[in-house]
Amino acid sequence: MAQSDDEEGIAVAPGHPPANGYLPVPGGAPAGKTSAEPQNGTKAGCLALNGVPRDSPAAASGALGSPQTHLAPEEETQVRLLPTGAGEETPGPERTQVPRTALSTRRFVVLLIFSLYSLVNSFQWIQYSIISNVFEGFYGVSLLHIDWLSMVYMLAYVPLIFPATWLLDTRGLRLTALLGSGLNCLGAWVKCGSVQQHLFWVTMLGQSLCSVAQVFILGLPSRIASVWFGPKEVSTACATAVLGNQLGTAVGFLLPPVLVPNTQNNTDLLAHNISTMFYGTSAVATLLFILTIIAFKEKPQYPPSQARAAVQDSPPEEYSYKKSIWNLFKNIPFVLLLITYGIITGVFYSVSTLLNQIILTYYEGEEVNAGRIGLTLVVAGMVGSILCGLWLDYTKTYKQTTLIVYILSFFGMVIFTFTLDLGYIFIVFITGGVLGFFMTGYLPLGFEFAVEITYPESEGTSSGLLNAAAQIFGILFTLAQGKLTSEYGPKAGNIFLCVWMFVGIILTALIKSDLRRHNINIGLANGNVKAVPVDSPTDQESKTDTMSKQSESAI
Repeated sequence: MAQSDDEEGIAVAPGHPPANGYLPVPGGAPAGKTSAEPQNGTKAGCLALNGVPRDSPAAASGALGSPQTHLAPEEETQVRLLPTGAGEETPGPERTQVPRTALSTRRFVVLLIFSLYSLVNSFQWIQYSIISNVFEGFYGVSLLHIDWLSMVYMLAYVPLIFPATWLLDTRGLRLTALLGSGLNCLGAWVKCGSVQQHLFWVTMLGQSLCSVAQVFILGLPSRIASVWFGPKEVSTACATAVLGNQLGTAVGFLLPPVLVPNTQNNTDLLAHNISTMFYGTSAVATLLFILTIIAFKEKPQYPPSQARAAVQDSPPEEYSYKKSIWNLFKNIPFVLLLITYGIITGVFYSVSTLLNQIILTYYEGEEVNAGRIGLTLVVAGMVGSILCGLWLDYTKTYKQTTLIVYILSFFGMVIFTFTLDLGYIFIVFITGGVLGFFMTGYLPLGFEFAVEITYPESEGTSSGLLNAAAQIFGILFTLAQGKLTSEYGPKAGNIFLCVWMFVGIILTALIKSDLRRHNINIGLANGNVKAVPVDSPTDQESKTDTMSKQSESAI
């Protein structure tokens, strides 16, 4: 049951957090494995990786004849708790204390505020593209110029993601949230000054500021879920945070065609309508920025899960951003996920950006319905996101769920492609909804799967790299599909995307599922765990045996 900030921890027994470089060991442990010194030595409930406390005389001098295991630098930060083997019991009458965990009711406020300002940022991304013909006529520029108002979001993300994730990992969640919300507000106000036909560069400047804000937004869902939410709700929380971004895209598909109808024969009325949309967006963005300043906190008083406690108690000086990046790129399953996530999300970005042009090719004068089709696509995806999040929290079947959703997204794209030209727009609504349900429903799956297979690396770093891949593929796909659509028609552009999605299915099938975070939470819940440094999944069994032998030698 959720507890208030003042009541956090009441539902669980207090315990000592792990010492630096140590992980908690529930249950009694043999002598030589844990320290009985609760305050001055190694903290209670902590296990040295070589079988003795690191700061003990035995550890320093190699006394008792126990062999010392020298770990590679990356092994110091990559540790997991594994179940003991059959017949390996940990004797002892008392259970070793573990870090205190509790849930804060403030987590819902933090999640709501983030979701809302993410919504406004996403709305500003798509507000030009869905009525591209209107802005093309108003500013007197080409369609490619209007497309770049969307693609600038993708372009800005790639070079800025590394400093942004560094800032998140070293300066924290609150500062990153303030930058995202603040820049989003600033960009919205700059665009209010661009409602004249010769000021396209001003609207591009405002959109560029919003695109920078996006860099500080897209990587936060998995971090917020991990920092604030418990193991039974973390996937749902991540899906809800992603939901805000998707809802913004949905509103961006729905409102601009209604607020700014195609009245190019009356330029003054068109300028007034554009101004109304810009000022309304700015007012909402300002309110959310104020709420972020007031209510968005760095972290709860106590960690929400044992997995979070193990990471949170690591001192900042032991964290290396460069090492974290290097560890991620050495993780083959993550690299495969990076490519597959980039493909499917890039397809979504490309279809969203060019949807107005695709629909108007077959259904002339249907700007409003083009927006409604986009709305249907995203709303269906929101439902898919929540259902996928709930399913993951219940089953933890990340690999299987990810692969199935990817395959269904591919079939949805194929059906959407070959039913566009039937002449019945209601069919496009249906196929768009099916496509959106699976394709945008995949987004939180990718985030959570990445966190699982890269734990204990930073959630912000893994999410940031996933989004960077999505932006790169999004730019390439948008340019390629736009070129194919203008020269050969929408079907050619969509088939191009289908081919890439099929490649993504093959790569997804090759991803090896290694649920590191889930294993820690399950192990601690069962009270039957050991601490083991991880090189690769194939080394786990041998390392467990080695540690047992070292401990026996030390005794």
